[in-house]
Amino acid sequence: MLKNNGLSIVLVGLFVLTMGGQAVTGWRVDNADRRAHGGAPLAFADYLGSGHFWEATGENWESEFLQMAMFVLLTTHLYQRGSAESKRLDVREEQDLDPRDYRHLPDVPGPVRRGGWQLRLYENSLGLAFLTIFAIAFAIHAGGGLVEYNDERQAHHEPAVVLTDYMGSARFWFESFQNWQSEFLSLAGMVVGTIFLRQRGSAESKAVHAPHAETGKA
Repeated sequence: MLKNNGLSIVLVGLFVLTMGGQAVTGWRVDNADRRAHGGAPLAFADYLGSGHFWEATGENWESEFLQMAMFVLLTTHLYQRGSAESKRLDVREEQDLDPRDYRHLPDVPGPVRRGGWQLRLYENSLGLAFLTIFAIAFAIHAGGGLVEYNDERQAHHEPAVVLTDYMGSARFWFESFQNWQSEFLSLAGMVVGTIFLRQRGSAESKAVHAPHAETGKA
């Protein structure tokens, strides 16, 4: 099982560890800020339902899944000569083939065999899934950020604002853009980096002996 699923197991394990680290350290930071403003500290369980925790969580999930959605959708239509992250130029790749021509094969996914609307949805399901999670995370960021923002305003004896006011503020979009730009930069680094750099044994790299101009991993 570990050999067949090692990548997902390790990644989920790292997520759990780092999520726990975020929760504990965020709790300590939030309580330190509350004490500095004369407020009462929160219990850990209460912190997990606070705006401080959910704003930070939603803000980061939002940027990560936007990155994944855009990478999936952009690599459907755009190319980069020499990059391992691009489809090959002037080659009809296997993922470009019409699945309707293969519905008779054994072990094809159920939506391919059934066709119709199920296949139309399935053949775009990866990008749609990432976009949906991005939208959910965006909403979590907005909701959690509103609570956190109003908590700060209350600590400074200022009136609370409604969601539309918060989402129209420079603060909300600064929180989003500061994460989005780093995701697009990292994607650009991966796309361009794989033209010239290698990592032996990695599925994200071309073969070490491959010429720089070779596009894709084939």
